Amino acid sequence: GTVVFKCVTQGAGELCKTAVSYKNKYKLLGNPRHKDLTIRIDNLTWSDSERYFCRVELSGDVHDKYESRNGLKLHIIAAPRITNITVSAGGGRSFTARCTAEGEPAPALTWSGPPGGSLASVPSGSHQVTKELQHLAQDGKYTCTAVNSHGRAEGAVYFYKFKTSNSSLFLILIFMPLGIKVLILLVLVGFTVFWRG
Repeated sequence: GTVVFKCVTQGAGELCKTAVSYKNKYKLLGNPRHKDLTIRIDNLTWSDSERYFCRVELSGDVHDKYESRNGLKLHIIAAPRITNITVSAGGGRSFTARCTAEGEPAPALTWSGPPGGSLASVPSGSHQVTKELQHLAQDGKYTCTAVNSHGRAEGAVYFYKFKTSNSSLFLILIFMPLGIKVLILLVLVGFTVFWRG
């Protein structure tokens, strides 16, 4: 496999110097001369779940090599985390709330809030789950809860439909301030023309 970390030393009295450290993620902790050796991986991502092999070579009069034959499988586990929560408009007057969470094992998602709507699962990756609450009918707070064996996370969205009881009254309320501004502008322009004339 690809060498992701390599540390070498020339003399018996010095600590090894890093020759390879892929993306500076890997760090050597401890002192191998005192039989204390640890490798730390920083900024873990899901793609770091791989099998790793450790190899130690001693140079000098006796050139010994030690290597882990089966390696060590790194399995990342994580509490749930909500990565995205949104409300979007669909066709017509239909609205959908969508929640995406990640974790290992993959979390179970539930929606809670005002009654109504229908649940639908959306295909996702192995560590990610997405669930939609379609056809939102009621105004209010909708909460998405993600749970796995390592914890839980919540995210919420507030949904309010814009309602008008009388469309002509609504248009009057929208255009009245604009009409007043135009009228004031015309008066000012007329006053300026009258003043110069």
